[in-house]
Amino acid sequence: MKDFSLTCFGTGDGWPDAKRNHAAFLYRFGPGAILVDCGEPLDRNYKDSGLSYDLFDGILLSHMHSDHVGGFFMLMQSCWLEKRRKPLPVYMPGKAIPPMRQMLRTVFMFDEILPFRLGLQPIRSGRKQSVGKVRVQAFPTSHLDRFRIRFGHKYPSDFRAYSFLLEAGGKRVAHSGDLGEPEDLDPLLKKPVDLLVCELAHFSPEAIFNYLSDRPVKRVVFVHLAQHHRERLNGTRKLAATMLPGIRHVFARDGEVVRF
Repeated sequence: MKDFSLTCFGTGDGWPDAKRNHAAFLYRFGPGAILVDCGEPLDRNYKDSGLSYDLFDGILLSHMHSDHVGGFFMLMQSCWLEKRRKPLPVYMPGKAIPPMRQMLRTVFMFDEILPFRLGLQPIRSGRKQSVGKVRVQAFPTSHLDRFRIRFGHKYPSDFRAYSFLLEAGGKRVAHSGDLGEPEDLDPLLKKPVDLLVCELAHFSPEAIFNYLSDRPVKRVVFVHLAQHHRERLNGTRKLAATMLPGIRHVFARDGEVVRF
């Protein structure tokens, strides 16, 4: 039987949290697997999972906030020490590639010592790309628009943020990344999806539940809950049950495995 599953290595929002890890998700589509984001402490959690370091075919970094990339360098060191062999493409906002390469060299992750080929590649918005056996399509979100307006004239950072549509084995999965508004999900939900993994940190539960109430989604996994939503989780669950009566949904915990 093919394994179609999501492992939630980290479901926290961007605030420090003694009980939740930061954003990191492993999607398995039968023989294909993709990591989306590398929030810390992914290396510890991945080691604890017992999974092979050759399992995932690629990594998608949705944007460059630290809670989404903070565990990347230690994961690369783990792949080195655990002797990963498969080539590893890592897709990220294009302008982030030169400083990422320099940082890898700064922490002594030289190409010559890695037993695998590490390839940093720019995300191409709207274009379908094959990552192993999974077809990936990235769509921009408005998550960092305000940062770009405020700081873009001063800092040469890449202020792009992305959501992803993942397709393989007849399954369609939408991963929200971080959003500026619920409508950022529009291009992912033009056709029905088997699973939507959706953040709940940057707008109210009412806003996202109202948006999703008539969308073609079989199941929703809510992640990245803002701390104040998490503290009122029972009330948030009741509201979701009332506003999303026809959509199966779950508020994921760290380490939870969701099959689809």
